[in-house]
Amino acid sequence: MKKIPLIIVAGATASGKTALAIEIAKAFDAEIISADSMQIYKEMDIGTAKPDREERGGIAHHLMDIITPEQSFSAADFCRLAHEAAADIVSRGKRVIVAGGTGLYIDSLAKDVDFDAEEELPGLRAELAERAQRDGVQTLIDELAVFDPVSASRLHPNNLKRIIRAIEFYRLHAIAISEHQEQTKKKDSRYRALYMMTDYPREELYARINMRVDMMMEAGLLEEAQRLYQKRSLLGKTAEQAIGYKELFAYFDGEATLEEATEAIKLHSRQYAKRQLTWFRKNPEMRRLSPENALEQALALCREFLAGE
Repeated sequence: MKKIPLIIVAGATASGKTALAIEIAKAFDAEIISADSMQIYKEMDIGTAKPDREERGGIAHHLMDIITPEQSFSAADFCRLAHEAAADIVSRGKRVIVAGGTGLYIDSLAKDVDFDAEEELPGLRAELAERAQRDGVQTLIDELAVFDPVSASRLHPNNLKRIIRAIEFYRLHAIAISEHQEQTKKKDSRYRALYMMTDYPREELYARINMRVDMMMEAGLLEEAQRLYQKRSLLGKTAEQAIGYKELFAYFDGEATLEEATEAIKLHSRQYAKRQLTWFRKNPEMRRLSPENALEQALALCREFLAGE
């Protein structure tokens, strides 16, 4: 089977992924699949640094503005839609670029992770959550250890959602989820991928983040957050906890001044960037681009990558 080439532009928040991906798309007649877990939401534009129509430069972007903040969305949902988008893009003779900072989305797509077994057992999750609250999370971990000691030792007690999912998976399929994950890793992907990221020195990246938050506030982030706050009780957990919004919710609740909320956005954005860098830098296939000539380096890497078709 001929593999679909994926040009992946990854990296930390405020590292210029969007602008770089757009320039690459122009050079190679490509379309962009957004791999950003927040840009999927409608009504959340400024705080997610979503490129507007002018910034997109005529390049088609997929998987932006596809659900409302009230809806839930998973890596499995992302991969399903991204596979469809990639197939459509290729069918029209275009190249595929995946751009974003959500490492789980990017890796799940590029590695073609199998999410076929995502069905649920009715009522089980609520039952296990109630047991955890009544008897303690350790009781679930002890149960899990009987049939999946790998997951039981790997999962932190605070990660109740994944502990419950591991028990549910075994009851559904009579196979440990850790074993299923190992089998999935061995499956050949439908893609071959070029991973790239612009690798800023940490202090320079943090300065870019601070400056971007100030620009977001000037662009109307406070008003955008206020509109979401007015329907806060309806928001899904992911949208409600989005950086740039939850801090301003604290301001609206009277728990922080506007200055404190703004500084909290900067702090949490820097902390998130640090986690992103840790994720992407551990990828042995990641090609790190110098900020001084990232586009030039990226174009050269893409030409070499696509020559192998």
